Amino acid sequence: MTTANMLDDQQPSLVTVFGPDFPYPYDDWLRHPAGLGSVPESAHGATVAVVGAGLAGLVAAYELMELGLRPVVYEPVRVGGRLRSHEFEGADGIVAELGGMRFPVSGTSFFHYANRVGLASTPFPNPLTEAAGSTVIDIAGQTFRGRTLSDLPPEFTAIARAWDEALEQVGFGALQDAIRARDVDTLKKRWNELVPQWDGRTFYDFVATSPCFAKLPFRYREMFGLVGFGTGGWDSDFPNSMLEILRVVITNCDTDQRLIVGGAEQLPRRLWTLPVSERSPWPAGTTLASLHDGVPRPGVAAIHRHDDGAFIVRDRWGTNRVHDAVLTTCQGWLLTTQIESDESLFSQDLWMALDRTRYMQSSKTFVMVDRPFWNDIDPATGCPVMGMTLTDRLTRGTYLFDNGPDRPAVICLTYTWMSDALKMLPYDVEQRVKLSLDALGKIYPDVDIASHIVGDPVTVSWEDDPYFLGAFKGALPGHYRYNHRMYRHFMQSGLPPAERGIFLAGDDVSFMPGWAEGAVQTALNAVWGIMTHFGGASYPDNPGPGDLFDHLAPVDLGE
Repeated sequence: MTTANMLDDQQPSLVTVFGPDFPYPYDDWLRHPAGLGSVPESAHGATVAVVGAGLAGLVAAYELMELGLRPVVYEPVRVGGRLRSHEFEGADGIVAELGGMRFPVSGTSFFHYANRVGLASTPFPNPLTEAAGSTVIDIAGQTFRGRTLSDLPPEFTAIARAWDEALEQVGFGALQDAIRARDVDTLKKRWNELVPQWDGRTFYDFVATSPCFAKLPFRYREMFGLVGFGTGGWDSDFPNSMLEILRVVITNCDTDQRLIVGGAEQLPRRLWTLPVSERSPWPAGTTLASLHDGVPRPGVAAIHRHDDGAFIVRDRWGTNRVHDAVLTTCQGWLLTTQIESDESLFSQDLWMALDRTRYMQSSKTFVMVDRPFWNDIDPATGCPVMGMTLTDRLTRGTYLFDNGPDRPAVICLTYTWMSDALKMLPYDVEQRVKLSLDALGKIYPDVDIASHIVGDPVTVSWEDDPYFLGAFKGALPGHYRYNHRMYRHFMQSGLPPAERGIFLAGDDVSFMPGWAEGAVQTALNAVWGIMTHFGGASYPDNPGPGDLFDHLAPVDLGE
């Protein structure tokens, strides 16, 4: 079953990314037959500069076009942002996902658009899942194999039980029940109590001080950091605010994840060519591509306020264009490192939040292989010769992508974060492959992985990309207030006139960094803000996020 079919049958009782900070039903807003709202006819054709053609930028641009506005998308490199699918040469549809690659079913707004453009999905081969088949865990020179948790030594079950018990001690079950029922009052009451308790404390603090973990030997805590559960090891997140981890597990972002068939980059690219609906004031067949003569405008070099209150956007080649509003979806750091911006566009508090955002490093290296040879059975053990691999060695996480017995397959040799990603940073792709093969050779001494490699390998270090400077936000303790300032910015009625008309979106604006759902939701917030900026409104029977903001707003800890 594809995710498209699965979500069509979804019941409200499933856990979705409904809050917890802002429990607004984006999926309901999107599904309503009347649409998101409208702007006055006098605003039709007004231009909105959209900085960045990633998922947030393309979702927002499409919905602004639906309203009758004219989005003008600026992009320095390629449509897709951090949904970057590399298609291997000569292998039709065989891709390496250099950016986002696993999408939780709970991200219903993301899958609304994936369904809309006809994308299919399959289960992601995470450790100890049916999609992975065999999972191999290699720690401290010891190697364990299994298909489920029960196949592993009892230490792993003890760690999993301790993690579940630790979560329950902060009300995990009750929070998920409130999300399933979309019980806003209960969810907000319970979550708002946790925010001041855990904003200033790290994930590691949570684990180390939990009675469930404290009674276990230190090496259990170490194993949890190296291996984790669901998506793999957790230790790269140990310095992060515990609130970030709670959000991920409460909303099931770490479970039941899907892989987009043919590559996730198809989603923003198909939005680029998706015609407007019958509701739109634009003529039938109008697309973002047709409004841009097929290509986005060049990357943005400067944003200034025009004398009449509009905005002057200068592209990288020096062309100035005047726009009635601006939406920035690029990583926030670019507004101080690459894009010359009037300081008066944002308050000093908001500039502080943008500058204090902390982005996590991430590295991936992929190879294409002639076939999914890891399914071969070792006659000595009766097990597959190789499996999805978690280890304390240089590779950390190795993922196997099977496209069928008669097609080339793909191995993500290494998927690493933070200090582990920095170990790869100085090396070119060939050296990264050699380092990875050397590490995996110690786990699989009898498997000649190199003999199966075909084509050119590909790698990425997001922190080394000048248009990203990191993979995604990883909030540190004490960063909740910064996130609060960025997230609420789309509510502009209380801002001074000099700060209105420019909006923010992207997963780094979201309370759910690193997940495509956060990019989509903040894009929709910005659409509501821009719609009202032009004198428009949501329909009375389909209120938008800003209409309900005062009731649902994230808790304010004060300054």
